Amino acid sequence: MSEPRRDGRSTAVAMITHLGHRVTSALQQLGFIARFFVVLLLSSGQSFRRIHLTIRELYFSGFQSLLIIMVSGLFIGMVLGMQGYETLQRYGSADALGVLVALSLVRELGPVVAGLLFASRAGSAITAEIGLMKATEQLTAMDMMAVNPIARVVAPRFWGGVISMPLLAALFSVAGIFGGYLIGVIFIGVDEGAFWSQMGASVDFYHDIWSGIIKSFVFGIAVSLIAVFEGYDAVPTAEGVSSSIKSTVVQSALAILALDFVLTSFMLREA
Repeated sequence: MSEPRRDGRSTAVAMITHLGHRVTSALQQLGFIARFFVVLLLSSGQSFRRIHLTIRELYFSGFQSLLIIMVSGLFIGMVLGMQGYETLQRYGSADALGVLVALSLVRELGPVVAGLLFASRAGSAITAEIGLMKATEQLTAMDMMAVNPIARVVAPRFWGGVISMPLLAALFSVAGIFGGYLIGVIFIGVDEGAFWSQMGASVDFYHDIWSGIIKSFVFGIAVSLIAVFEGYDAVPTAEGVSSSIKSTVVQSALAILALDFVLTSFMLREA
């Protein structure tokens, strides 16, 4: 009679032990990321003195992500135009379509969707590049030649992502508003003057546009930090680099959604 109780008790202990191990591992990982972030900031001065390194990463992280950002923003704006018109028409407010499209994109969809696209396209590429450099011992060779790999390799990629993200989010919103204009004004026939005038009167710079800029900047820091850390911390094998790329995409998506909730709650409280 006592054996089932022992088995159940040992299973519960094993589950609690496993949960505790996962929690301590997560806290340890957060500590490593925090320490890595401090070292990264302290090493950023050297990368800024060689500004061409950061400009190069702006091209690879920002400019080469422009096509997917603009096309995605255009189609999302078109979908917002169609769905928004169907909803507003029921209440006789079809002229407010421009307000709906602009506020949806500038406040939420622009920073969030652009951040997710940036993480999947540029973040994974940054992780793969740094991870492969580690696997082929290029980072070790730099260290042996008295070249700081964090200042030479990691910091320019980090700042390239941080600077690119707000610009890409703004272009995403612009493309989305243009997509809503195409559907609402050109194809459906909403009054063009009402579309733009109500948008201009309702969209506030501080509460709407500035909030979106802050969100995209924070998302850029989070995604870029996760990408460079996962690449630098990758196991120097093909399987390890692949696992780090997967972790970058998953952790970046979760970080963006969690930070969006936190930032939105603070911004609504201030408003």
